[in-house]
Amino acid sequence: MTSSATYPLRDERGPMLKAIALGLGAGLVLAAPLYLLLEGAPVGANHQLVNPFSSWTGAGAKQVVILGTDAGGGNTDVMYTLRVKDGVTELIQVPRDTYIATQRYGALKANALFAYGGPELVKQELTKHFGRPVEHHIVINLSVIRRLGDSLGGLEVDVPQRMLYNDNTQDLHIDLQPGRQVLRGKNIEGFLRFRHDGLGDIGRLDRQRLLLKALFDQITKPESLVRLPSLLTAAGKDMKTDLGPMEIGGLITAMAGTRFDAKRLGGRSEMRDGLSYWIPEWPAPESSGGSSGSGNGSPKRYTFNF
Repeated sequence: MTSSATYPLRDERGPMLKAIALGLGAGLVLAAPLYLLLEGAPVGANHQLVNPFSSWTGAGAKQVVILGTDAGGGNTDVMYTLRVKDGVTELIQVPRDTYIATQRYGALKANALFAYGGPELVKQELTKHFGRPVEHHIVINLSVIRRLGDSLGGLEVDVPQRMLYNDNTQDLHIDLQPGRQVLRGKNIEGFLRFRHDGLGDIGRLDRQRLLLKALFDQITKPESLVRLPSLLTAAGKDMKTDLGPMEIGGLITAMAGTRFDAKRLGGRSEMRDGLSYWIPEWPAPESSGGSSGSGNGSPKRYTFNF
């Protein structure tokens, strides 16, 4: 099921986000090396250097959904949950054709949730099915990954096969040779979106993992971490989120030094009512203790309407 409706994104922070991020970056560079901030190393006999990102790094395993919108901005080509827990940055890919039985709209494919109810509906449904709160969202246009990759000097991946595809209606032109290479510009976006290898969406998900591993390796390098303000600026208006600048910085710095683990939500393909769905195998619910705290101070409260 698809929908032509689009959900107006809220929380457009634009210039304020950039200004705060730039100030944050300058403060980090002038205050102390990043590793000292992360370790909370003392700066004097009676003073402790306060980690400005502790609201995330001390918060347990908060979970974020990352949504990549298609060219029209309605459905989502990309859906991941992300959390940092026990030294692991865990990404779980939710295939776009995943079957979701919603209470209000009936059966939908996962990629249509955003068009029907925006990020709040996505978070509600994933919270219900994962059995643990999905508290935050980051919505990006796929061009953001291209710009981030360019800002980081390109992303090195091993292109698994010849990729050739042209779609003038979307201004999508893919022409990649197999082999290890550094992808830049539209080649990054083309590598992400290519679906014409006989494997369809599953093949595209496999390639996404390769590219996201390359992005993870680059963005968590010390020299990249101190450039967070410029990286946020590169994202610009094509990134919408309910996370503040300090929380974004905390998320990325919490990822540094962890092992990257990206996997696809298990399941099988099946036809239902004339449509092809991915029938998911949702993970077993986890205990609620300690997974959604907000660090120092009182915990945040969330209401989920199932």
